[in-house]
Amino acid sequence: MLRLLRRYRFSASHLYRRPEWSEDENRRRFGKCANLPGHGHNYRLWLAVEGEPDATTGFVADLGWLDQTVQSTILDVLDHQHLNHAVPEFAAGKLVPSSENVVLWIRDRLIPALAPARLVSLRVDEDDDLGAEWLAP
Repeated sequence: MLRLLRRYRFSASHLYRRPEWSEDENRRRFGKCANLPGHGHNYRLWLAVEGEPDATTGFVADLGWLDQTVQSTILDVLDHQHLNHAVPEFAAGKLVPSSENVVLWIRDRLIPALAPARLVSLRVDEDDDLGAEWLAP
């Protein structure tokens, strides 16, 4: 069994804020990440698909197909967007668009989109010092 690793990049902004909390509580819990209107990152998305290489092509997953699928399913939705406004799940009062929640949002869209390829890991890095990773059970 082999894993094919691929990196993608997108730029987006986000805001950490709970509308039911006071301004002081938002700042206490989220620090500068609660500052309106939000802040941006140049994200890096790493994914791994697992499988046996095709006997004819030698590919675990065709890169053209993989790139097109990730582009249409994830990057077209997130790139150069404010995540709190572009993604209904991250709207005010819903999920905070933390690295953890972003990686789970991506996972929930890629698993069905990439079938029959088996997605086994995802990592979203906000910058050089912070990211979140999901690993298939």
